[in-house]
Amino acid sequence: MDKSEFFELKGILEGCDNVLILTHKSPDGDTLGCGFALCNYLRDLGKKANVLNSENFPVRYNFLYDGYYVQSFEPEFVIAVDVADVKLLGSHLSSFMEEGKIDLCIDHHISNKFFAKKTFLDARASAAALIFYEYFKTIGYDFNDQIALCLYTAIATDTGCFKYQNTIPEAHMAAADLMQYDINFETVNRKMFDVKSKGRIKAEQQVIANMEYHFDDKCTMIVLTQALMNSVGAEPAEFDGLASIPLEIEGVLIGITIKERHPNVYKLSVRTTEEVDASAFCRRFGGGGHIRAAGCEINATLEEVRQMVLKAVADDLGEEYDG
Repeated sequence: MDKSEFFELKGILEGCDNVLILTHKSPDGDTLGCGFALCNYLRDLGKKANVLNSENFPVRYNFLYDGYYVQSFEPEFVIAVDVADVKLLGSHLSSFMEEGKIDLCIDHHISNKFFAKKTFLDARASAAALIFYEYFKTIGYDFNDQIALCLYTAIATDTGCFKYQNTIPEAHMAAADLMQYDINFETVNRKMFDVKSKGRIKAEQQVIANMEYHFDDKCTMIVLTQALMNSVGAEPAEFDGLASIPLEIEGVLIGITIKERHPNVYKLSVRTTEEVDASAFCRRFGGGGHIRAAGCEINATLEEVRQMVLKAVADDLGEEYDG
């Protein structure tokens, strides 16, 4: 995004009030970091704003919404942050999936469906939060420590602590600047990347023990059923971090996590190396995301999902698959 777009965005945000900020289901650090950073900014401008999610805000991100409270107002303007498709909002925000309900979208996914009346998209940005960082810097807004914490957490988590392929130089430079604020980045990174609950460790043990290998070990797959997730006692947000495990095996080109959301509703999280485009893979099933990390949702039985996915993997890898 260039300077003119940032000032256009400034005019929109300064001109709106009574704002609902929508974040995507299975919320991660980027959508929540953007949501609460934007909420803080709008409230600092004297406007009313609330952050909404289809699920409860995950406990592991509670430092992002420290001091947050719900304001009472009749909504007049709706903004989606880090949301590429209205389908990603979740069932409890389904009323916003109707055409014309979302006024503004700020996103960094190349797969964005342009569902909002106005969209600001920077597909090169490592995280949607990097757009907000550059916006604040461009307009000369002196943001506080809490906003800096939100932005740092969002950028760090969406880049996998700056090791993913989507990490651009500007992400490092933004992080270096944000580290000058009172954000305790060491604690953030430890909490986000090192500390795991006992339930999460149990989940890792089970999925690793039952990991599937396909196509001469070029593809690995793990399956998270509701029964497994209920048995280990971890909160739902903790299971999203398991998606990186299938790609940790040497020689693997595509790692797939199949997570049961509801009976016959499965979420796919796909991680790839440079040989496979994860976003293109997931678009076959109505999803999308980034080149190396993407997702989608499939309504079918587990065995049907497994067969559909393996057929698509075979096509991408040039392998034979007879089911």
